[in-house]
Amino acid sequence: MYFREGENMKDGFFRVAAATPEIRVADCEYNRNAVAALMRECAARGVGAAAFPELCLTGYTCGDLFRDRTLLSGAEDALAKLLEETKDLNLLAFVGLPVPRGAALYNCAAAVCRGRLLGVAAKSFLPNYSEFYETRHFSPAPESGEITLCGQTVPFGTGLVFRCENVPGLAVGAEICEDLWVPSPPSEKLAKAGATVLFNLSASDETIGKAGYRRALVTGQSGRLLCAYVYAGAGEGESTTDMIFAGERLVAENGTLLAQAEPFTEGLTVAEVDLERIAQERIHMTTWREEGSAREIPFTLDEPSFVPERKFPRLPFVPDDRTDLEARCEMILNMQAAGLKKRLKHTRMAHAVIGVSGGLDSTLALLVTARAFDSLGLDRKGIAAVTMPGFGTTARTKSNAQRLAELLGADFRTIPVGESVSLHFRDIGHDPETRDVTYENAQARERTQVLMDLANQCGGLVIGTGDLSELALGWATYNGDHMSMYGVNCSVPKTLVRHLVHHAAVTGTKELCAVLEDVLATPVSPELLPPENGEIAQKTENIVGPYELHDFFLYYMLRFGFTPGKIYRMAVSSFKDAYDAATVKKWLREFYRRFFMSQFKRSALPDGPKVGSVTLSQRGDWRMPSDASAALWLKEIDNL
Repeated sequence: MYFREGENMKDGFFRVAAATPEIRVADCEYNRNAVAALMRECAARGVGAAAFPELCLTGYTCGDLFRDRTLLSGAEDALAKLLEETKDLNLLAFVGLPVPRGAALYNCAAAVCRGRLLGVAAKSFLPNYSEFYETRHFSPAPESGEITLCGQTVPFGTGLVFRCENVPGLAVGAEICEDLWVPSPPSEKLAKAGATVLFNLSASDETIGKAGYRRALVTGQSGRLLCAYVYAGAGEGESTTDMIFAGERLVAENGTLLAQAEPFTEGLTVAEVDLERIAQERIHMTTWREEGSAREIPFTLDEPSFVPERKFPRLPFVPDDRTDLEARCEMILNMQAAGLKKRLKHTRMAHAVIGVSGGLDSTLALLVTARAFDSLGLDRKGIAAVTMPGFGTTARTKSNAQRLAELLGADFRTIPVGESVSLHFRDIGHDPETRDVTYENAQARERTQVLMDLANQCGGLVIGTGDLSELALGWATYNGDHMSMYGVNCSVPKTLVRHLVHHAAVTGTKELCAVLEDVLATPVSPELLPPENGEIAQKTENIVGPYELHDFFLYYMLRFGFTPGKIYRMAVSSFKDAYDAATVKKWLREFYRRFFMSQFKRSALPDGPKVGSVTLSQRGDWRMPSDASAALWLKEIDNL
């Protein structure tokens, strides 16, 4: 189930479909034509595997006609013709039909591929309540055995996993409708046996409120089982004597709904699932255990012909939905404040010291500290907000820092560091006209010394301001702004910092909003080089690259362990209207180079709260040798 670069040039993306044909009750020939037409459409669109509704060759609503030999023979004949008609299609499809075996009749999903009947999965749980009366006609699935159908003897029953021999990570299992609604669905065993894609052939009728619950079941099951879950519901053509069928079609992956159909429509709902991501998630979750109790059925597919179209959000740390974003921002601010509150309470300190620059990170840290003080009932005057003008400080940032501190009721102080740093330059024999890393870092370390000594004076904590993106890139002066007594922003990426500050702006007073909006409009800069014409000369993103790209790289590297090549192709697609491929490659290489060379800084980080699934704490989520080589990753990027 492991993936290797070059093994699948689509980076593990595989196209699946949920299909709802328009049928006629009991007209097997008509239904077979409808299914075949959608199978051909699947193949034409590069779909490699598709699910059709429960009992779609006959219709779910046949009632006592299921006891009629003519209907059962018609269903088998339709399946045989379907196998012949679709033998040239590069597609695995699961088709619903009733199948007699001995003295019993079973509600089944037939797996068909290139003219072969690979196996027949049977429904385990038969609803016999309210509008359902399936035990009147069907028997629960037996344990795995064999059956002869359409002249082929194939595996039959439960616990069947169809594993593709030449598409890495593709292993498919099927369950039928009610099977998903029970406490222990068959899909649990199928997933534990290695199934990565699960199909549900359904004829769940529509009632008010049911659709939302059904979607929750599908997305929840895909999340619990770390899989792709494809749900195909019956639609138009089923009898409306007592029920309505809306043709619901859903595709979910790892707890996220990728695609859904409009109600009361027929046709295909297509999505690209990421088999590599599923494999990586299962490797990542050490509580996941594969138990090989299923019967594996091998098959092959040519690599489906399609250009991946799956979209990836440019800002993976930031929700697209505005309501979700507002709720998340509020929650994160409260989480950061709660972390600091605990540390202040534990140390019995009523003072905090923050270096405020008028930039985004120190602004966020000051906002969080004010919340923590409020939750403890402490006077905000116990917050020393210290601006320390150096050689690059502009009037704009200094003014914003002062105004913010005043509006929040903090104790604002100005302590210039230029004279101290100049004296230090004389002590170490550094020419101040040589504006190199020594010139810059001496200012950062002097500022940290000032903050630490002030904290000692007042018996308080130095609050760190550095964010997750800076830690990933090593964009911090070792033992300078890299160091604090508690780092409230340590797991907040730069792209999310902006939204947190904006949230504070729109929920604050008019005066506070004005200051915060100007902070948001200020270029990101450490302000360590002299300004030009009063404006910021040193802009971080001109040096290390755009933070929106770096946060994209960071998320998919740390969260899923994707290769640089896959991340590159995803980024080129997602940012195609903003950066060309050469620019993406340039900054991707810079990201990996900086990430590996900066681990020693992360290995010495102060404490700070985890607020998201991607963090770099050396005590928690990320343990890496400081001298690990980046050669493999850089070689792959160079060969792109």
